[in-house]
Amino acid sequence: MTRTIRLILGDQLNPDHLWFETADDQVLYLMMETREEAQYTTHHILKMAGFFLAMRDFAHVIRAKGHQLVYIKLDDPENSQSMEANLLRIFSTEHFSLFEYQEPDEYRLDELINSIALKTSVKFRMVSSQHFLTERQELSTFFGSRKSWRMETFYRTIRQKSNLLMENDLPLGGQWNYDSENRESVPAQLELPESFDFSHDASEVVGMLDRMGVKTMGNLPGHISWLPINREESLKMLKHFCKQLLPFFGRYEDAMVARHATLFHSRLSFSLNTKMLRPLEVVQAAIAEFEARPAEISLPQIEGFVRQIIGWREYMRGVYWARMPEFSQLNFFNHQAPLPSWFWTGETKMKCMRTCIQQSLDTGYAHHIQRLMVTGNFALLFGAHPDEVDQWYLGIYVDAVEWVQITNTRGMSQYADGGFTASKPYVSSARYIHKMSDYCTGCHYNQALKTGARSCPFNSLYWDFHHRHQSLLQKNPRIGMTYRTWEKMKPDDKSSLLERANWIRSHSEEL
Repeated sequence: MTRTIRLILGDQLNPDHLWFETADDQVLYLMMETREEAQYTTHHILKMAGFFLAMRDFAHVIRAKGHQLVYIKLDDPENSQSMEANLLRIFSTEHFSLFEYQEPDEYRLDELINSIALKTSVKFRMVSSQHFLTERQELSTFFGSRKSWRMETFYRTIRQKSNLLMENDLPLGGQWNYDSENRESVPAQLELPESFDFSHDASEVVGMLDRMGVKTMGNLPGHISWLPINREESLKMLKHFCKQLLPFFGRYEDAMVARHATLFHSRLSFSLNTKMLRPLEVVQAAIAEFEARPAEISLPQIEGFVRQIIGWREYMRGVYWARMPEFSQLNFFNHQAPLPSWFWTGETKMKCMRTCIQQSLDTGYAHHIQRLMVTGNFALLFGAHPDEVDQWYLGIYVDAVEWVQITNTRGMSQYADGGFTASKPYVSSARYIHKMSDYCTGCHYNQALKTGARSCPFNSLYWDFHHRHQSLLQKNPRIGMTYRTWEKMKPDDKSSLLERANWIRSHSEEL
């Protein structure tokens, strides 16, 4: 009889996978915590604790279903601290004829497992993770040799294929995308939602990481307060989103306020990226709530959410598998600057940056506009090396796994792929941040000033960025107006802006 060992990775925590339908004493499941995974970048302490707590909870669930499982903790004496070494040791001491694993979502892990297969006589077999709506190469097959790939085209196909927000083969309401209606700032008098939190004691895991000398970043209180660590808690968070937040989500999804970090965002990304929740069930639950409460939840609210989950998320995964590993080396603008040290402390006089970075250090979370139009915007205007930006984003956010992080960071945020992911660089002056947030109120810098010691750094960096990269960007039809405005400026005004930007880049630690 074939004896099988099955590997479960830390982002494959789906208890409803077909693997677990029936217990079989000829199948042994394996999970492991390794220094290799804990230190391939410097992770947020909350990310490390959250993943380990979720993995350990999942191991308990699988064992309770009657499955045999070996769980190797980080501090186990026999832990060789790498997946390869642990697997080869187990293969040499146990008699397995078949090794099965769910398709990894990260290129490096896919390559690693393929390399291990060459070093053993055990037969290897990869199965689906049963999570995504699309296959790895579906996006590249869909676009074929076309030079221009755009999410909107793919999103519409997924909507039709999955019959989501559709009516007689047409989009519900007659419009595919309501993004233009999802850009409102938050009125001062709007009642903001109460937090929906859990409480998990992370002291044992944090102590283990400290004993093992694992370097981390960020802050962690005694308990993990907002992060779900299993499917049951993830479903509660999904229900809370649908009942309490969805009626306001789309309208204010791009807004930011200092007094409330998450506004109407679902905070489901960790649950999705660890596969405790499936994207289809998430959007179906939200659509069911929309259909049950049409007077309270408008179509733009639900469409914006569906587009994030089945549009952008699936598209980013497709780009990742179509363009790796070359994607991880792209640097279209040849940016070389290191990130300022205050990216790791939040100690800057720029209120928007301080607020978003401190929030990230404290909670391991920031919503998409905080990431794209505040921290990412500054990094791109400043000229930070994409490698530095990748590592910061991959480390600081609890939901950051490479397939979704690098495509959003190096692609959409930093435009390092030269426009493959995004049709223009997502940059702005202080005007956008002032419009979409209250961060500029009480800031050391004046968002209305373009030059001078108290001028907002975003303003001069914005014009300096376009000036430095004019040869690369001036033919882009989406930013032609920017260059026409630049050309109309007086020479002295241009010089003042460039001088201020040069000072900012050379004195970034003082900002």
